Amino acid sequence: MLLLLPLLWAGSKAQDGRFWLQVQESVTVQEGLCIHVPCTVFHPPVNYSNRYPAHGYWFQEGTYPHQDAPVATNNPNVKVQDETKGRFHLLGNPQIYDCSLDIRDARRRDSGTYFFRVERGPFMRYNYRKNRLFVHVTALTQTPDIHIQGTLESGQPKNITCAAPWACERGTPPTFSWIGVALTSLGPKTPHSSVLTLTPRPQDHSTYLTCRVSFPGAGVSTEKTVQLNVSCECQAREAGYLRAVGVGGWGDRGSGILGTGSCKLDLGGRKDYTQLHTLPVSKVLGEKGQCSPSCH
Repeated sequence: MLLLLPLLWAGSKAQDGRFWLQVQESVTVQEGLCIHVPCTVFHPPVNYSNRYPAHGYWFQEGTYPHQDAPVATNNPNVKVQDETKGRFHLLGNPQIYDCSLDIRDARRRDSGTYFFRVERGPFMRYNYRKNRLFVHVTALTQTPDIHIQGTLESGQPKNITCAAPWACERGTPPTFSWIGVALTSLGPKTPHSSVLTLTPRPQDHSTYLTCRVSFPGAGVSTEKTVQLNVSCECQAREAGYLRAVGVGGWGDRGSGILGTGSCKLDLGGRKDYTQLHTLPVSKVLGEKGQCSPSCH
């Protein structure tokens, strides 16, 4: 057993064939998102090691393994830093030479350099300081996608979907909020999307609708705004009779207009429009519906 100590001490002084680690030098992730960092670690087998599990630890540069908490570990008896608890995970099993690190709900203050440490049994202790990992957390620039199914028509309910397909499934689920027009109701929701059921009004035309996606695990949000294009079929407010407004003579194929008050019907050049003024509104436009001069 005493012969093992010089071996391990030599291994801790120089990263040779007995102790080595392979990991990316630098990775980049946006705030609120996740990143998986593959990592391979090797430590020499020793006679007693089969009786002891291998414990791995990721430490932030500038901390001391003997007195500071790691950011992630597979040792259930060791407490990790409060700042990284539940967000940094040692997914790999160092016993089978896997030191892969998973970072969720990334925060700007996570930026920095990290190194790996392995422990096995009462004597094996090694810090892999020569192969360190630099994590760069940047501002969140991803924006959600807003999809409107078909054309927005006044008085007709329509589903509008806001999706963030790039959000991390392993992280804290994002929250969705809608800002803008008078909202009707919220439809089905998935971890990465929200459906708004909107019944647009004529006055909603050219207004703005915003979908905001917030990431509570990182305290950041992103949003997207679209301008609504509401169209409506000009229909009479109530049953009655149309009167001709500015119509031409028989056979004139110009654009005639029929209307009652503010409700007007563009005849689109029908040559028989001069006869429509004697027809009930219900026969021309239907019994129901609304008309507004702001229809488009």
